[in-house]
Amino acid sequence: MKKAVLLLLLWCVLGISVYAQKSFVLKSPGGNLSTTIVAGEQLTYDVVCNGRQIMAPSNISMTLDNGTVWGTGVRIQKSRRKSVDETVFSPFYRAAQIRDHYNELVLFFKGHYRVEFRAYDDGIAYRFVSDVEKPFNIVSEQSDFNFPFDAVASVPYVRNWNEDTPDAQFFNSFENEYTTTSLSKLHKQRLMFLPVVVNVGEGMKMCITETHLENYPGLYLSASQGSNRLSAVFAPYPKQLKQGGHNQLQMLVTERENYIAKVEKARTFPWRIAIVSTSDKDLAASNLSYLLAAPSRVDDTSWIKPGKVAWEWWNDWNLEGVDFVTGVNNETYKAYIDFAASKGIEYVILDEGWAVNLKADLMQVVKDINLRELVDYAKQRNVGIILWAGYYAFDRDMENICRHYSEMGIKGFKVDFMDRDDQIITDFNYRAAAMCAKYKLVLDLHGTSKPAGLNRTYPNVLNFEGVNGLEQLKWNPVSYDQVKYDVMLPFIRQVAGPMDYTQGAMRNAAKGHYYPCYSEPMSQGTRCRQLALYVVLESPLNMLCDAPSNYMREPESTDFIAQIPTVWDETRVLEGKMGEYIVTARRKGDVWYVGGITDWNTRELTIDLSFLPEGKYQLEQFCDGVNAHRKGTDYRKQVGELSFDRKIQIKMYPGGGYVAKIQKK
Repeated sequence: MKKAVLLLLLWCVLGISVYAQKSFVLKSPGGNLSTTIVAGEQLTYDVVCNGRQIMAPSNISMTLDNGTVWGTGVRIQKSRRKSVDETVFSPFYRAAQIRDHYNELVLFFKGHYRVEFRAYDDGIAYRFVSDVEKPFNIVSEQSDFNFPFDAVASVPYVRNWNEDTPDAQFFNSFENEYTTTSLSKLHKQRLMFLPVVVNVGEGMKMCITETHLENYPGLYLSASQGSNRLSAVFAPYPKQLKQGGHNQLQMLVTERENYIAKVEKARTFPWRIAIVSTSDKDLAASNLSYLLAAPSRVDDTSWIKPGKVAWEWWNDWNLEGVDFVTGVNNETYKAYIDFAASKGIEYVILDEGWAVNLKADLMQVVKDINLRELVDYAKQRNVGIILWAGYYAFDRDMENICRHYSEMGIKGFKVDFMDRDDQIITDFNYRAAAMCAKYKLVLDLHGTSKPAGLNRTYPNVLNFEGVNGLEQLKWNPVSYDQVKYDVMLPFIRQVAGPMDYTQGAMRNAAKGHYYPCYSEPMSQGTRCRQLALYVVLESPLNMLCDAPSNYMREPESTDFIAQIPTVWDETRVLEGKMGEYIVTARRKGDVWYVGGITDWNTRELTIDLSFLPEGKYQLEQFCDGVNAHRKGTDYRKQVGELSFDRKIQIKMYPGGGYVAKIQKK
């Protein structure tokens, strides 16, 4: 006994851990990526790419309300490894099927929990798994990202930041421009929402995001003073809520608990992902957010119809040459339906205004709207109707609303103004998806965070906001730079999944000509840029944001937009550099579309299409006109034959774009 005590004292004096430290190395299938997981006093992992450590050992842990800390003083009971190489079918996505190829290591710890690690050729991911069947609360979760040097990061800060009320940061719309600066210069009190990208040198980038975010608060990042570390922060669980906010359609948190999540039974937790690329175009092509999500819970997806939407809010219900006052009334919506039918557009949306204001009751319809009449009118013309809904109005009576409007013939809902991602809201997103699926309704989650895998688990959720989209140009000052944001987007936010950017403007402002106009908004950049965004960006439910009157004046552009698919059989990112330009090719059936956008610099590129099968191809292309740098609406349409070497030369003017349709002759 005395010897044991003396030995323990000796360990303490010499600083030797009483926990046996074990190391595990997990490599990706191609061997280019690896992580070393160390389990001892702390549970850590790192990321190594092509032999260079790009993320230093970083702590991960969970603290429970009984004082237990998973990930500290760990004791491994067993480990398990496996390799997976299979095909995942992915309807309503950027490809009809994708390869799921990874190596996995699972560590089982004393305390009824385990941690699963996966290594892909383009990323390292991990998640905690609880085997505890009794309820408990999670006080905090540690998820650090330590970098070996003061790297440069591109991050979206939360907008609602106030030094005196830091909790206000958890009430935000997940929309902001990107700030690019070194880790040491990031704001130390202001939170960042995911995804973020860190330039780790030598052409490599790491995108930090999460997926399978179900019934758990979303992860924010904060920068640490005096270190090159980004650390996870989570919204505490709401203790007191009150109705308020936008038109009484939101629930505002007035008090929070001292924990972040309630756990009722054994469960998995969200995946933390470090996506790694050695070229920017590969980063834009990553599928890890989708692959790591839970498989579909909708057995029959035959009723789910992606497509385009004639949308009235952005263009402020503006029609010309009609004999009625436009606005939220049946005459206006019938005109939108007629336009949609004439162009083969699948849906018309009734945005905010159709339900009585300030009542938060979706069963109360304004007197100028007869929904049954509109649904019948649209059905006769093969157009579906989607209804906008405020979050609280939808949540308070969800099943009754879904049942009632599904029976009426409504095809889906656009739910807005959640503006939080604490556990209550992420649980709502899944409940809303499940309820809409039950009544065969598609869902567009506006006013919320990134998809985080929900689009795989419930494929009837066709779109998400969480993007600083084109609506910003209705009110932002002339100094605002949407063009720069656009060429960041595919490499950051779009890595997490589809988004409700709402492109399609027919009023296009060259540099220096933009000004905010709420009732007759315009885009920054050229007409071809707006056309190309239907190929570059991913939106299974995609808006035509401008007024039918403007589209009817521009039949070439409108007809081209209307025919572009919204889901794809294959996607290839051909060229790209984050913050500068991107060129993407997508295939539906045997028809290919190529779309490219640039920043405010003129750009000439040679695009290699040698991946196309042998044969002769017709090339229909829209190019920036020679005066597009002065007049944003200037463009050229050309129809010809693709050259024998299958290469195309494209020139994009400042704020410009390029788009083409390629099909066999």
